Amino acid sequence: MTTVNILSGGAAQGLVRGLSEPFKAQTGLGIDGEFGAVGIMADKLRAGTAADLVILTQALLAKLAEEKFVTPSSIADVGWVETALAVRSRDPKVTVKTEADLREVLRSADAIFVPDTRASTAGQHVAKVLDQLGIAYEVASRLKIFPNGAAAMRELASSTATRPIGCTQATEIIATDGIALSGALPPGCELVTMYTAGVTTRATHPHDAAALIALLTGADHKELRQRAGFTG
Repeated sequence: MTTVNILSGGAAQGLVRGLSEPFKAQTGLGIDGEFGAVGIMADKLRAGTAADLVILTQALLAKLAEEKFVTPSSIADVGWVETALAVRSRDPKVTVKTEADLREVLRSADAIFVPDTRASTAGQHVAKVLDQLGIAYEVASRLKIFPNGAAAMRELASSTATRPIGCTQATEIIATDGIALSGALPPGCELVTMYTAGVTTRATHPHDAAALIALLTGADHKELRQRAGFTG
């Protein structure tokens, strides 16, 4: 089957999966591609990896458009994604209302599952928050860092730790079996990121890529976006 190829942040994986059948019904094409840390996906596009469209943070997509890798007129916002806490489905959820609450939850965890702290949106934010809370050194040995949020959440689901916790984007938490969304980060530590889609300038199937963006952003699929963890 002919496919439209995507390079996307992991935040959009569940939503794209949910639209694969409507897209196939509309265009006759499948969807293929890679999902991972946004910085790595952007670098893959720059390095020549074939892609018809990208779904990345708004700021990063704007930069790729400036660099002539994305067609500016094709760019459309998909929605906001919150960085949140996750626990295994069998564990009690944690309530975090203040920075002090978050500090205590992280200090009491014996394993903290997070995405790449250099190349992923959520991972960079986790590193920043740990510094802000003054516990980065204290919990460093308990950090379990994976290439992207989806991988980190799969590992959390199968963890044999006593009190593990995860932190990544809500969409990746919702899309992973065996874990539960435990709540947003508290005021002062929160992060909400706009994800945006655009057709690449080297797209093999630009019209079909634009059709997929229309599905991703259209009013008809607002409920699907909300179930996947997007807001706005």
